Amino acid sequence: MTKREVVGRYRGSVFGLAWSFFNPVLMLAVYTFVFSFVFKSRWGGDASPIGRGEFAMMLFVGMTVHALFAECINRSPLLVLQNASYVKKVIFPLEIFPVIALCSAVFHMFISVVVLIVGLLFVSGSVHWTVLFFPAVVLPLFMISLGVGWFLAATGVYVRDIAQATAFLASVLMFLSPVFYPISALPEKYRIWLQLNPLTFFIEESRAVLVSGKLPDFPTLGLYYCVSILVAWAGYWWFQSTRRGFADVL
Repeated sequence: MTKREVVGRYRGSVFGLAWSFFNPVLMLAVYTFVFSFVFKSRWGGDASPIGRGEFAMMLFVGMTVHALFAECINRSPLLVLQNASYVKKVIFPLEIFPVIALCSAVFHMFISVVVLIVGLLFVSGSVHWTVLFFPAVVLPLFMISLGVGWFLAATGVYVRDIAQATAFLASVLMFLSPVFYPISALPEKYRIWLQLNPLTFFIEESRAVLVSGKLPDFPTLGLYYCVSILVAWAGYWWFQSTRRGFADVL
């Protein structure tokens, strides 16, 4: 079903699955042009020695991490509604729909990471060995996204406005997360508020292991593993507790 989900998105297009490669490349090119050439932004401020190539890589990592979470929360409220026939006519494990949505998002993240590695080879001529830690860094994000997906998929059956709210939230999160800037660019008194956003940690740590060649913050990462398990369990519990009324509402 995940394969059908991924392939079906591009069915009928000339380039097919190649769009999963073209889309991140095109978005990277557009954002890099706007922020580094039009606005003449510098990563971390004017004193930062980072060049436009590294700027593009830093920007791309933030976009990739945000895109995964945004895709999950945008699609989740409609997952059960769009598959009403599975609810009414057959006995089917409905909890699998958020898993399929997450796997589709992970596939597109994988393509984006491949694009990133190619870009790093082009810009700096090498890739840091710390990229091996990237799966360990983003695994808690997958679990959090799945837990939130279960919650939104169940709640979206009863409250249809959830889909509109999540679309707005995903856009807001792009600017309230350090996608276009490092957290160090903010004044110290505002950083604590940005750190309350769970995406902040995953974006910063992904940049550390993918671009900067630094090891992840293992103590904080361990804490996020514990939190992600709780979020996934809570989302799954909520989904299973509310699924009995799906058929009546639909």
